[in-house]
Amino acid sequence: MNNNTQDTAVLQHIEREVRMREGACKLLAACSQREQALEASKSLLTCNTRILALLSQLQRMRKVQILQSVGCRPSDDLVPCTGKVALSDLRIPLMWKDSEYFKNKGELHRCAVFCLIQCGTEIHDTDLVMVDRTLTDICFEDTIIFNEVSPGFQLRIELYSSCVVDEFSPGAIGSWRVSRLGGSLGCSSGKKIRAAFESAAVCGSISSGDVRSGSVPPTLSPDLLALGPKYNLLAHTTLRIEHVREGFKTHDLSLSATEDNPFWLPLYGSMCCCLVAQPLCMIQPVISGQIKIKLSSEEDCTYSETVYGVLKRQALLCYQSQEGLESDDNPLLEIPITKDTVVCMSDRDPANCQKIYINTQRQGEDITYVLTTCTLEDTQHWRKALCQHIYSMSHWKQCCDNLMKIQMPSSRKSVMTKQGSLYHEIATPSSPRKQTEVPDLSTDIRSLLSTYYKESY
Repeated sequence: MNNNTQDTAVLQHIEREVRMREGACKLLAACSQREQALEASKSLLTCNTRILALLSQLQRMRKVQILQSVGCRPSDDLVPCTGKVALSDLRIPLMWKDSEYFKNKGELHRCAVFCLIQCGTEIHDTDLVMVDRTLTDICFEDTIIFNEVSPGFQLRIELYSSCVVDEFSPGAIGSWRVSRLGGSLGCSSGKKIRAAFESAAVCGSISSGDVRSGSVPPTLSPDLLALGPKYNLLAHTTLRIEHVREGFKTHDLSLSATEDNPFWLPLYGSMCCCLVAQPLCMIQPVISGQIKIKLSSEEDCTYSETVYGVLKRQALLCYQSQEGLESDDNPLLEIPITKDTVVCMSDRDPANCQKIYINTQRQGEDITYVLTTCTLEDTQHWRKALCQHIYSMSHWKQCCDNLMKIQMPSSRKSVMTKQGSLYHEIATPSSPRKQTEVPDLSTDIRSLLSTYYKESY
């Protein structure tokens, strides 16, 4: 993909997010129910975060293009393969006071919370969860998968919270009008977005013709900043490749709020989740074709016939023929290929050399195999593929010890599920609470979110 194509793709993504942000602002202005406003405000925050991430990507791309224009070319060194990273079963334990949880005393404190999960420019949000003292854990059932991730990834998880007030006045939201940026994030975030657009324009990433007229957000009206639900950062953490393990693990959280904040929740300071990875070299064959294999200590080839070799995961599998591979027969020979395997070419007559030496361990012993092909070009392809495969496994580390299983994500809910409080369900007889169903999100909100997820894939 050339530079112009990359720029165009990122700019189109920014334009789509700007349209989504404008739609979320309009929906926020039209909301008459608290649940609708919370969902629309969450969408607005997510769009703004994506825009900031895309603008940063544009600036990085522009720097690379400038370096290339002055003669600094990218290195031809090996680059590890990309892979999939999946986060699931996210749990955040709460630490209520005994008087609140066991004795059910004090004012009921309720918050709407969700997580933003970012890896590079790819950002996902979880469903909203209503939290009060009847819950011991904040549970997010989403399975979030990031594609084309490098082994040096940084997966940032941010927990946002908004204090939920029972006395919700529809007029407080429905009567005001919102500009393109809206007010759910506050003035500081709006300034960040405008500054990011301006800095991108200065370095040439965005010109007046790159983004359609009206896409750049205008100045915010001060009256809009105090309206609508406000989400605040409650805690965050960053996970890296060393945190990838099979099973359910605990990770530390950095808290960003205190008990004085109205959106505060009593967090333990830790979170639990499943974080797994599937490097590309572990989920698809790297190279295949006809080869000959022998042990370096033997005079003649172990197999007089040419075998069909497939480099896959942690082995070079040798079949009698391609038909044997397709019929799922057991391989004739399985050569271990690990992070510690050494691959080299013979230094004798290198111009005509067609031998690849593979030094590996088999059942605890060092063994060297000799791989030959019919042509020098095929030999070079196999040598490059083997070196690339070993290089990728060495960078993906424990993720290549075995193929980790990724739980397939469930279909995204179009309706926010109510997690009600037992306090409301057993209201005192002297002040009975009217039981009403939580209204469904408006058709416009569902259509807006559905459109975004269709355009994103």
